[in-house]
Amino acid sequence: MPMRPLPARSAIAAMLLTTTLLVGCGSDPVAAPDLATGTGGSLTHVATGTVSDRFTAEVWVRGNTAYTTTWGIRSTARGNAVKIWDVSASQPRLVDSVIVENASTTGDVQVSDDGAIMLVAIENNPNGGVAIYSMADARKPQLLIRTTGGELQTGVHTAELARVNGVLYAFCVANPASNVASRLVILDLSNPASPRTVFSQAMGRPNLHDVFVRDGLLFTAEWNDGMGIWDIGGAGNGSVSQPRRISQIATVGGQVHNMWWMHDPVTSSKRYVLVGQEGPGSVGSSSSGDIHVVDISSLTAPAEVAVYSVPGAGTHNFSVDEANGIAYAAYYNAGVQVLDVRGDMGSCGAGQRTADGRCDLLKMGRYKGQYTGGISGPVYVWGVHWTPTAVFASDMLHGLFRATPARR
Repeated sequence: MPMRPLPARSAIAAMLLTTTLLVGCGSDPVAAPDLATGTGGSLTHVATGTVSDRFTAEVWVRGNTAYTTTWGIRSTARGNAVKIWDVSASQPRLVDSVIVENASTTGDVQVSDDGAIMLVAIENNPNGGVAIYSMADARKPQLLIRTTGGELQTGVHTAELARVNGVLYAFCVANPASNVASRLVILDLSNPASPRTVFSQAMGRPNLHDVFVRDGLLFTAEWNDGMGIWDIGGAGNGSVSQPRRISQIATVGGQVHNMWWMHDPVTSSKRYVLVGQEGPGSVGSSSSGDIHVVDISSLTAPAEVAVYSVPGAGTHNFSVDEANGIAYAAYYNAGVQVLDVRGDMGSCGAGQRTADGRCDLLKMGRYKGQYTGGISGPVYVWGVHWTPTAVFASDMLHGLFRATPARR
């Protein structure tokens, strides 16, 4: 299943990615990152919370606490831990870990908007599902329920918490298995200790991968079927229990992995969706896949207008500082890529276009830096989480990086 890369079985290829200084966020073109030397502007590295026993996966930050999940098997240690970090000071400090029963990969982790619960996706088949924790104490999660059986037992690859019309839901992507299709399962978490399925539908070719929910719209990453846009209460007569498909767009190259619908509080624009493409890769040495920019000015006729590509590397997850118009993209062996996403990304000169006519964000001067965590060796950044005071990046090989945010 072409989703997350498999661990390298041979020695990890040497790839010197060093941290350099932050560059300004103007419009002058900047050279593309050099994966051999790490050249190009960057965030300013602050500190690393080292994890050497397991591969670090996703990251979520709320207040002075960060949570990182773990992936696969590293040496003999399974990815069954959610690590809890005190990030009140510059140096991330590991304060506890939660071991998830019968897990070998814990994927997405998210704390609800009110801080009441934490959701953890569990990848295993046949022991997949989600774990939901009470967060009465943010540093001591208490298990409310670990789902077993049913539609989630083949493994939950990604899971997102979102509130729609005041109700908290979990949007869970269940893995395909033998004679079982990948599907989206939506759980009503009005009572978090007793989740209730309100929608379930198979989708994606060959699989569904992720979702993004905002303002009553649901975006689905349907891999080679592209990105779907659904009304779940924000654009007509759809609802969470009866989503109404508005449109679907197949982005160039397929492999639609994740999305971020951007809202710009300065320009009031809600025009663009960043779409991540994940191609083949090997932990620590290689990755592939571009960032595609889709214009959704017309929800019924979305159009791909721009692309960002890093030769020899591929994107994974995003976090966007919308107030400053800066996107941070986890880019595996290319660290974190920093992009200017303010304003019109669909209009450019002839010399700023790709051969097929899309705007090239690199040629437009949108690339603003590369961050590799101060590591003078290979990195493999899985996730990134922006906060007003820090940018946190989860690196599979090293743990949790902390950097100062880029500024305009």
